[in-house]
Amino acid sequence: MQTILLSREEVARRAKHLYESTIRQKIEIEENIGKMVIIDIETGDCEVDKTGLKAARSLMAKHPYARLFGICIGYNVAASLGGVMERVNK
Repeated sequence: MQTILLSREEVARRAKHLYESTIRQKIEIEENIGKMVIIDIETGDCEVDKTGLKAARSLMAKHPYARLFGICIGYNVAASLGGVMERVNK
């Protein structure tokens, strides 16, 4: 299997497009707010987990060479060091 190199910006763009177009309406419910969704940008598969680690491992078990991207559900950032994370309302 030949690997096509993508910039991190392209990986992020594809993941955000998948999230906005197909994933958000399925997973952005109150009990998932603050959890991580990990997205396989090649297949569109995704998994939700509190930290994202189990989700990433699950996706890697299905697709060993997957290109993964994580998004914190309901927020613009995944973590904050000394600041405040603000909710995104869409």
